[in-house]
Amino acid sequence: MHTILRMSANARVSARIGKPRKDAGFTLPEVLLAAMIIIIAFTTLLSVIPYSSASVQSGNQLSSATFLANQKLEEAKNVPWGTAPANDCLGLSANANAAPTVPAGQTCTLGGTVIAAGAALPWAADQNSTAITNFNGYSRNVRIVDCSAVGSCFPLIGDPGMRRVIVSVTFQPMTTSSTAAATKTVTLSMIVAQR
Repeated sequence: MHTILRMSANARVSARIGKPRKDAGFTLPEVLLAAMIIIIAFTTLLSVIPYSSASVQSGNQLSSATFLANQKLEEAKNVPWGTAPANDCLGLSANANAAPTVPAGQTCTLGGTVIAAGAALPWAADQNSTAITNFNGYSRNVRIVDCSAVGSCFPLIGDPGMRRVIVSVTFQPMTTSSTAAATKTVTLSMIVAQR
């Protein structure tokens, strides 16, 4: 009986060695396939990073340009333009390419400084890409349109007591390639009434 037990014990041991276990791990083809899938996923992810980076930067630049335009519109709201006493610091642009000046027959008293008719208004001067503090690369201009002629500001209305303030901010967007992108411009406008 002792011999039989030994044989059956040996039989059990050999049976365990010969059968593969279910929790033995991954085979080499499975590991290689998993590695290939991970490499493809990371390669695809890496190719998207420059585009997403450029999109985030573009959104940041667009937000900055909009902020700078709004900043100048707020400034325009606060400059005096009234009839009693006559004080026209809002000014008018002679054309679409000219910064506003004090209109003929008017003067502007702004912060203790008197500006004569035809003179440039310091608050509305054109600013090149190095003139705006902390916003290198952005240029800004202000144009003021007289709304007294019908259709100049409104389709069927003309009102000499209103002017349209147009602020344009231009910047060079970031690109993902070596070619330079076309400049972008954000333009905001509002109507200001004489006070």
